[in-house]
Amino acid sequence: MSKLPLTFACGLYDRMLALHTGDVRPDGIDLNYIPIDDARQIFDRMGGGLEFDLCEFSSSEFISRMSKGDDSLVALPVFPSRVFRHGFTFINKKSGIKKPKDLEGKRIGVPLYTMSAAVWARGALQDDNGVELSGVKWVQGAMNSPGSHGSPSAPPLLKPVSIEQNNTGKSLSQLLSEGAIDATLGAVTPDCFGKNPDIVRLFPDYRAVERDYCKRTGIFPIMHLLAMRRDVYDKHPFIATSLFIAFERSKEWALHRMRELGTLKYMVPWLGPDIEEIDEVFGGDPFPYGLEPNRPTLTALVKHLHEQGLIKAPVPIEKLFVPVHAQH
Repeated sequence: MSKLPLTFACGLYDRMLALHTGDVRPDGIDLNYIPIDDARQIFDRMGGGLEFDLCEFSSSEFISRMSKGDDSLVALPVFPSRVFRHGFTFINKKSGIKKPKDLEGKRIGVPLYTMSAAVWARGALQDDNGVELSGVKWVQGAMNSPGSHGSPSAPPLLKPVSIEQNNTGKSLSQLLSEGAIDATLGAVTPDCFGKNPDIVRLFPDYRAVERDYCKRTGIFPIMHLLAMRRDVYDKHPFIATSLFIAFERSKEWALHRMRELGTLKYMVPWLGPDIEEIDEVFGGDPFPYGLEPNRPTLTALVKHLHEQGLIKAPVPIEKLFVPVHAQH
C-alpha cells in the first residue's frame, strides 16, 4: 500500500534531523521535509496560504486564530522551538533604566507585538517583576533591518495597545542605539549590542535568572508548535499518532547523539557540563512533547495571551491539540 505524501516545513533542528535524513520515518507517511530556517517565512506561508500539509507554527498565533474561530489548522503537542526570553530584552543605559520596573511608560521596540517571544517576555516582566506595561509605547518593526517583520496572519488585538509602526527607514537596533527607543525585546539580539557600550541586557545574569524561573515555575517557554491543515487531518486522522511517534523517536535520536561526548556533535566546548545541568533542571529531556509534561508552560502561555488582549478568554489546553492515541 502506498504511503501518504505530506509536506513538512520546519527549521533543521537537531531534534528534527533524523526525519530529514530518513533515519526516522513515520509509519504510513512519505514525509517531504522542507528545511526553512526563517520561521517567520514558514508562519506567513502557512497562515496566509496553507502552503504545507504541516509545519512548525507560532504558538501564540495558532492559539489566537483558534480562539477566534479559525479552524483551518489543528495542532500536535510537538514543540520544535523553546527559548527562555529573559536574555533578549536590551536597554539603552542613557534611558535611565536600571531595573525591570523602569520599563514602565518607555518606548520599547518589538518585531511583532503578537509574536510568542514578546508574549513570553511581557508575561515574565509582569508576573515576576511587577512591571505595569499598559503605559508602554510599542514601536513595531524588524530588529536588524528597516521595515516590518514578516506578514503575520494573527487576528486583531482585543484591547487597545499603543503600537506604532517603525517607518523611519531604520532598524529597531539603530533606533535603540540612537536613543529613539529605550529598549527592545523579542527573539533576536540587536546588532548594536557589543558595539555601543550603552546597550546592555536588562538581566545581565540572564542564565541564572532563567534557571531560577524554570525551577520555580516549571516553565520552559514554548515558541512553536506543530500545525497541520485541518482538511488533511480530517481526511487522514491516523497521521496524528504516526507523526507524534516519529517526532518522539527523532528527538530521542538527537538526545542520544548529543550525549556521545567522545567527539562533540555540536560546537559547544562545555557540552558535558551543560548536559549535566539539563539532567538536573529538566530530568534529561529539555524538549518534552505531549500535554502533561507541558501543562505548566501551556497554561502560562494561555494566561499571558488572555491578559495581553490576544484572546478573549482562556482556552482549555486540552482543546488546543488533536488526540494522539498511542505514544512511543
